[in-house]
Amino acid sequence: MIGLQGLATGVGSLPYHDAEEALEIIFKYLPLAPFWPQLPCRDIREGMIAQFSEHLPCLKIKDGEFIFDSSNKENELEKFYERVISADSDYFAISKDYAQGFYKFYQHLENSGVGKAEFIKCHITGPFTFCAGINDEKGNSLLHDEVFMQVAAKGLAMKALWQLDTLKKFGRKMIVFIDEPYLSAVGSAYTPINRDTVINVLSETAQMIKSQECLLGVHCCGNTDWSMLTDIADLDIINFDAFNFQERFVLYADDLKRFFEQDKAVCWGIVPTQEAPAGLTATILTQKIESALSILEKKGIKRELLLKNLMLSPSCGLGTLNYQQPAEIFRLLAQTSSLIAAKR
Repeated sequence: MIGLQGLATGVGSLPYHDAEEALEIIFKYLPLAPFWPQLPCRDIREGMIAQFSEHLPCLKIKDGEFIFDSSNKENELEKFYERVISADSDYFAISKDYAQGFYKFYQHLENSGVGKAEFIKCHITGPFTFCAGINDEKGNSLLHDEVFMQVAAKGLAMKALWQLDTLKKFGRKMIVFIDEPYLSAVGSAYTPINRDTVINVLSETAQMIKSQECLLGVHCCGNTDWSMLTDIADLDIINFDAFNFQERFVLYADDLKRFFEQDKAVCWGIVPTQEAPAGLTATILTQKIESALSILEKKGIKRELLLKNLMLSPSCGLGTLNYQQPAEIFRLLAQTSSLIAAKR
């Protein structure tokens, strides 16, 4: 993956009400791989579940609340699958009310050009996190509903394809991240999801998205069984919270060796978004990554390969932070990116 070494991008959400304010710091600090910002503080419709719910069966927002309504389920399912089968990505467009950041991002690229951008980064919520965030009329999580799990896998992939279709006109390489914080619950006695289910569902989602040319990543900001992701054939990038879980991540060195040898990449979520220690610097963060690279190198992964296929991000989204924090986090991220890139 030529060009990734030290490349910095964001996860998705920012705490602003104004998309222009969000875009200002994105293009200032992350010009090589800018992303469109999610603005959950602006509107309930920009939350990570609601934002991708339009035109998915039985999902509605009523009186400011997100609800599941199966009263017309069969008709809605029929219409949904007709659109999926016909590959009608425009039907799955995210409207302006649900994603002000996307439309302002598009407008910025159209009016000001792509600038230094080498990549454009998009994102969707993953099917497990999506279904875990919705209950049916009986109060049961949609994770237990096999029909709706399939709907989510396909519908969310179509949302990604719409983004790719819309932004490909700008002539840059595309990255899509599937945001799956729920994966940190896999293996718990309280979740109905097991390893095989994760691989099968995300493989289906990934295969659909990769019908368009792009790099595809999965973001999980908690600890999980990382071998699940290395076993997904169409996945190019694993994005994890490297600040908090780096020591556990490198325990999967054998799986990661196979992953890197397929010219795939890891995006290190190295800048913490919660409770950062005082005095944190880009040098400290770079040294932390270096320590992990040394461990993986001792496990048989060539350092050249580790560095070539290395991206950086914050450890998680920034939507719950105060207005001042994102600029500082992105500044640290940009500085760390420069230090990593200098190791070529």
